[in-house]
Amino acid sequence: MRVFVTGASGWIGSAVVPELQAAGHQVVGLARSDAAAARLEAAGVEVRRGSLDDLDSLRAGAEDADGVIHLGFKHDFSDYAGAGRTERAVVEAFGEALAGSDRPLLLASGVAMLAPGRVATELDATTAVGPDAPRGGSEALALGLVDRGVRSVALRFAPTVHGEGDHGFLATLVGIARTTGRSGYLGDGSNRWPAVHRSDAARMVRLALGAAPAGSVVHGVGEEGVPTRVIAEAIGRGLDVPVGPVAAEDAAAHFGWIGAFFGVDAPTSSALTQERLGWTPTGPSLLDDLEAGHYFRTAVG
Repeated sequence: MRVFVTGASGWIGSAVVPELQAAGHQVVGLARSDAAAARLEAAGVEVRRGSLDDLDSLRAGAEDADGVIHLGFKHDFSDYAGAGRTERAVVEAFGEALAGSDRPLLLASGVAMLAPGRVATELDATTAVGPDAPRGGSEALALGLVDRGVRSVALRFAPTVHGEGDHGFLATLVGIARTTGRSGYLGDGSNRWPAVHRSDAARMVRLALGAAPAGSVVHGVGEEGVPTRVIAEAIGRGLDVPVGPVAAEDAAAHFGWIGAFFGVDAPTSSALTQERLGWTPTGPSLLDDLEAGHYFRTAVG
């Protein structure tokens, strides 16, 4: 299968690419910069130059492929609404290109705010609907393309897709603890944070491309929920800094943008995904990765 991948040089995408290649797929990756193009070429990926704002290039890439895996996103928290509008336009462009073909469109989404306070499952519909919703309501929009003859699948990833080289949520928490000299958690730290190792997430994407039916949802979650106090304690050990609670009124000052996520109780199951795809997470746990020490060598603030 010839697969067009956005975000192919990113954190998850760069693990998905070799999974696809090992399964015999030909990968075409979107690259907006010379550096990204060079990385993709070195990995044996055919490069399509363009960006998420270049809708003509995206449509052409989809029309020339047997399927699309959309992992790219503008992670600009200074203009999150604008990033959502871009995401919605991208999904609409892919819908136009794939309509009536029954070709797959796999779209990255998340589980963090799906069902706060209880265990979320693949049967929970997203509450982010409409152009003003987070990420432009792209998951609901993509799943709605099934009626137009697109095999849409929502790839809901845990908020922490961890592993060596990660510069995402977990590395951000480490960077905050290093900068402030304290590893914090909100409340009593019993709220749960789902996680998945990068290698497991990539394998799930490859399996979903081949087996997930139209309109389905899969959960890239290896651990249902790790208590945030346990995470904070592991970070404290790694940095040799004190660990303690952060008052709700101080959350924004201490954690910045990530505080709104880190304080949510978001346990999430992937039982249905594992059953349907024959997928079993086998990578290191979140705590294994923290104890390995690499987050404390490469952490960013």
